[in-house]
Amino acid sequence: MNNKPADKTQEATTSIKGGEARYIIAGGGTGGHIFPAIAIANAIKRQQPSAEILFVGAKGKMEMEKVPQAGYRIEGLDIAGFNRSSLIKNFSLPFKLIKSFMQVKKIIKEFKPNAVIGVGGYSSFPVLKQAQLKGIPTFIHESNSFAGKSNIMLGKQATKVFVASDKMEKFFPASKIVITGNPVRTTIAQSKVTRAEAIKFFGLNESKTTVLAVGGSLGARSINQALANKLHEFQKHDLQLIWQTGKTTATDFILKGKEYKNVWVGEFITQMEMAYAAADVVISRAGAMAVAELCVAGKPVIFVPFPFAAEDHQTVNAQHLVDKHAAFMVKDSEADERLVNDVIKLSVDEGMQQELKNNISKLAITNADEIIAKEIAEAIKG
Repeated sequence: MNNKPADKTQEATTSIKGGEARYIIAGGGTGGHIFPAIAIANAIKRQQPSAEILFVGAKGKMEMEKVPQAGYRIEGLDIAGFNRSSLIKNFSLPFKLIKSFMQVKKIIKEFKPNAVIGVGGYSSFPVLKQAQLKGIPTFIHESNSFAGKSNIMLGKQATKVFVASDKMEKFFPASKIVITGNPVRTTIAQSKVTRAEAIKFFGLNESKTTVLAVGGSLGARSINQALANKLHEFQKHDLQLIWQTGKTTATDFILKGKEYKNVWVGEFITQMEMAYAAADVVISRAGAMAVAELCVAGKPVIFVPFPFAAEDHQTVNAQHLVDKHAAFMVKDSEADERLVNDVIKLSVDEGMQQELKNNISKLAITNADEIIAKEIAEAIKG
């Protein structure tokens, strides 16, 4: 039973010898999946300039916008995730899944990939599953400390599974695991932006302490609400705020923020290297990619973990840094009461800021994308 896929894999990989490799990168849904995927794609192109890369994502999701902006082609699938808030909306899921498998079958037949890379998000499952049925080498990048169910199922037949940390054997076969860390966008990992340039970019005052608040691409209601309720405190303590609201109920918060001259507010920050360079203190969710970027940026941070993430893995992520005196944490349920006060305390304590900077910087991994690209190339060349 295992011989057949192995034979097909060998057949699929021999075609790249002397020719150009063709890769499909599948997944998306949030910036935490999309930006690492683009980082991996960029690393592949640096190492193999003639390689062809095709992204596959879900129609209507942010990858359909962000991937083309990065210069790559993307195909969209008619697929949706399980809706926990409205069970009736899940009625069409089986039909969408069947349709997506038909779409994937056509994409793979026409593109003829030498390897398929999954970065998470529900659109990655049909692509990797179809590739595995065809005997095409598949690779998974699992950014979190608790693996998603789709990745666990796919990991059994994957060629390699790239993970951010140790102790992932409970999810994947130990022989397939490669610890690489999480890929960080090149614009952040190799940023040369000065604080002065970044402050000017946001139209703020270089002489004032600046707080950056990010709750992910979709937004974090608890963070947004806590800030909205106490924006006057930032003004009172002569602090500036760069506030990414995310898409969820963005309009209300943007209108509130624009009432203050010391606040830059917007739904999404495209050039995050500018935001990190401008920030003296950061407020953030504790998703795996946010943590990875903040380690590279080396910023004092207060994490507000999303409490409903699978297995509460954001709290685990944040606690890992707190235990190393590399960050602070405020519980989501306590954000309204504590967050702004704790940020103000940290913003005036330069000694603590420096300690956090030093400790979080020690945890930075800047070349995960290069390691992943190299591992994939070596694996498919045999």
